[in-house]
Amino acid sequence: MAAVAEMSGSLALMHQDILMAGYASLVGLGLTFTIMLRLKFRFSTKTSLLTTAIGLIVCNLICMHTSSVPVLVATCFIAGIFRMWGTFTCNSTIQLWVTPKRDMAIWFCYIQMCVQGFIYLSGLTTIYISFLTKWEFIYWFVIEAQLCLILITFVAFRHYRSMPKLPLFGIDWLGALLWGLTILSVIFVLNYGDHYDWYQSAEIRMGTVFGLIALALNLWRASFVRHPYIANNTWLFRPVWQTFLLFILVEILISPSGLFERIYTEAILGYDSLHLVSLNWVVLLGTVIGAVFTYQTFALRQWTFKNMTQIGFIFVVGYLLTMYFIIDYNLSKEMLIFPILLRSFGYIIIAITFITALMEVPFSNFWQSLTVQSFISACCGALVGEAFLTQVFKIVTKQNEMLLGANLDNVNPLVNHIPVVELYGRLQQQALLVSMKEIYGWLCIAGLFCLLMFLLKESSLRPHHSQPKFSMLRKSIKHELKMDKKVAED
Repeated sequence: MAAVAEMSGSLALMHQDILMAGYASLVGLGLTFTIMLRLKFRFSTKTSLLTTAIGLIVCNLICMHTSSVPVLVATCFIAGIFRMWGTFTCNSTIQLWVTPKRDMAIWFCYIQMCVQGFIYLSGLTTIYISFLTKWEFIYWFVIEAQLCLILITFVAFRHYRSMPKLPLFGIDWLGALLWGLTILSVIFVLNYGDHYDWYQSAEIRMGTVFGLIALALNLWRASFVRHPYIANNTWLFRPVWQTFLLFILVEILISPSGLFERIYTEAILGYDSLHLVSLNWVVLLGTVIGAVFTYQTFALRQWTFKNMTQIGFIFVVGYLLTMYFIIDYNLSKEMLIFPILLRSFGYIIIAITFITALMEVPFSNFWQSLTVQSFISACCGALVGEAFLTQVFKIVTKQNEMLLGANLDNVNPLVNHIPVVELYGRLQQQALLVSMKEIYGWLCIAGLFCLLMFLLKESSLRPHHSQPKFSMLRKSIKHELKMDKKVAED
């Protein structure tokens, strides 16, 4: 998605079309959490790495040579599944090296630092390659990397199993498909809503109805299916719905990073893509520092979930306050380093804290809860915040243009000598700056209100050194398979 401008121009597609394909990849990635252990019990590490590498090569070749939006979305959805499968295969193999006691607080510090860090490194690589050559070379670079992975896997790996194969029986594949369609419908509405003027268009109304029907079918099937893809009681656990709602709030608070910063740096400050992507180094630095800080305080010293959440929100509010006071016409790029560092530092703390909080969920529902959280943290969260902020920004900008332009006429001696085009260009820039500052201020107030609520809420819950009981899961799966076989025979 970092090369969305180059791809949309080359393929004659809309900006929203490329984003839809990118978010479809994240949906496939998030849905795979529920079946990750089943895939690990079924396939060896060598088979998993070879399968995912070959699958990603095929998906990249398709994405390079098609301009069909449905084909792009379907291909990226499948690519997301391969990405998550391969990532889990690598990380689960080295988990005991990172934390011999399977301390999940330590493990999630490592995982989140890798995930967030590689996201920004990927953006840097994409922009630099597309700037030096063409956007198609990004795909060739990935294909060559996957070919190297295949070669290394053939040479250095052997087919080793520490336990017998566990077949992929008893998985609710229809439920996975329905959940994927539900989240894709939500993404479609949020992504294309502004383009189609929201519910003034038939497309958005149809997308909403389709998503609601898919959601209703999901919940209805989960009430009687023996082992649903996501059980209904998973949503009722306090860490699940609480982190789900808090993630929505966090995404709204940091949504200016995706909307305002792009408009501000491109339209007002006039930065090119290389200057913009160079700020990813700052985000990467903040992510690493935040993960190390969380490791020292949350994982080792066992600070409470409440304290870590408060610290994360303090840094997010600090980002909003800093942007509110420094935003200006003549801002240098170096002045953006501090607020961006605050934002990335706070977000990684919140991400690690919220995913570790899911360890309070029973193990039978834990992997489902990871999928639920990924729906908002990876798939829809950024779109929810950006869609909300876009509508607010449009309303506030129109109001400020009316207020600032009330005296700009031929009667005013201060402006009657300025050409109309230049005059209204300045008016629009000033309205954009005033609107951004105003919304930053409102978001600061909302963030401070959240901090006040956290201070009033009592909580002494701390991360504990939990060890997932994989043997218990294996026994429960075997029992379910025997029951399914017995039911089929009857």
